[in-house]
Amino acid sequence: MLGHSNSRGARVSTFMYSNTFLVALGSNLPSETGYSAETVRSALANLPAEGLHLMAVSRFYRSPAFPAGSGPDFVNACAVVRGNMGAPEALAALHRVEEALGRSRTHRWEARKIDLDLLAMGDAVLPDPETLTRWTNLPLEAQKCETPDQLIVPHPRMADRAFVLIPLAEIAPLWRHPVSGKTVAEMVSALPEAEKAGLQAFDPAKSVDETLVNTFWSA
Repeated sequence: MLGHSNSRGARVSTFMYSNTFLVALGSNLPSETGYSAETVRSALANLPAEGLHLMAVSRFYRSPAFPAGSGPDFVNACAVVRGNMGAPEALAALHRVEEALGRSRTHRWEARKIDLDLLAMGDAVLPDPETLTRWTNLPLEAQKCETPDQLIVPHPRMADRAFVLIPLAEIAPLWRHPVSGKTVAEMVSALPEAEKAGLQAFDPAKSVDETLVNTFWSA
């Protein structure tokens, strides 16, 4: 299950369906739409045109770039979206939103105008638990030079990243990882305190379109 906001901004619960997706958003370079917060906001606004309809949006957070010293601080957020499509189609839709905002890919963990990651599709495991486990357990040094040649869901790194889990816990704290069995809230609790302390939340009214705040943001 997941938590999301209704039209009054209160959190409600709903079952995860196969066409419900968890998405992470990030930016640490300006784009044609403005600085990073404006770019993330534009990405959210462009999702419905790709068939991905917003159900919930977290606050925006500022976080250090990973690896440390690799670029300016990021603006991060998470969203719950629904669409009448599978995971590959949802990923392709996210890539089209990125491309429209000027995203380019030259090397791993580079600074970027916009980054949209497909974190999960309901409780689906793709392509299979063994492949997911292998990439989840990949050592850091190997992560720097190896990238999957197929879509892996849930995202293999989501449990490691405070800049993903803390925003996600605002809108989907009860989503449970289909392999580890841990909820988002439990994964947040397992993070090192120093990593959690590195995130700073924006005033949502200054970073998210007011309509999104009123409709989707969970206080």
